[in-house]
Amino acid sequence: MRILFVADIVGKPGRRIVQALLRGLRFDRQVDFVVANGENLAGGYGVTPSLVMDLFNWGVDVITSGNHIWDRQDGVALLDEEPRLLRPANYPPSNPGEGSYVLSNEGAKVAVLNLQGRVFMADIDDPFRVGRAIVDDLRGETNIIVIDFHAEATAEKLAFARYIDGLASAVVGTHTHVPTADAQILPGGTAYVTDLGMTGAHGGVIGFQAEKAIQRAMLGRKIRVELAEDDLRLQGAIVDIDDASGRAQNIERIDLIFEEE
Repeated sequence: MRILFVADIVGKPGRRIVQALLRGLRFDRQVDFVVANGENLAGGYGVTPSLVMDLFNWGVDVITSGNHIWDRQDGVALLDEEPRLLRPANYPPSNPGEGSYVLSNEGAKVAVLNLQGRVFMADIDDPFRVGRAIVDDLRGETNIIVIDFHAEATAEKLAFARYIDGLASAVVGTHTHVPTADAQILPGGTAYVTDLGMTGAHGGVIGFQAEKAIQRAMLGRKIRVELAEDDLRLQGAIVDIDDASGRAQNIERIDLIFEEE
């Protein structure tokens, strides 16, 4: 089985890239399932129902998210209506939505789990404890389990991957919008990369115009930032998984430059 993970899709530039490139990439690389982080779909903050449906229509199977999933009320409301849109499972259970979803295709099943770290982020439930309990439950249905671990600290991401090694097929990090060069197969057979990067405009600062981002950093206060528009890239990773064992066989980083005609 081959799964494509699409890095955080940021605003209109990111959506244009996905619309233009995803179907061709999926066909050319014979991808079975696509998992994309979409928490920044709407102007860089949150999601809307129409944009979520656009992603599904363009070839995404499951949308994961993170802390920005709560930024737009219509997106929050969608969590209870659309099971393929996930929020991190370790937010308190009274929140809307679910943190996992099981895909089926011609008899094959893939479980997608979304978790969020706590270092330099919201003080929510323990992703290690919650994640392990959900993985143990999902393994009763399928041994192919992939996890989007949305976190700031690289050490926390790697620690979780080591903790869950052998029980999940892949752990991919999201949130920083900066790709890391550590794609690997851990000893227990779990594919891992600390951060997938970003699908959007790389000609600024994590998807936003550099000038405003610099002002925010130098002045130490909130300044409205606008989306960058140049150096458009689709980033992510492709993971090959053995259907029988659920062990990852290969992980390959993806970094495609999109040039509009």
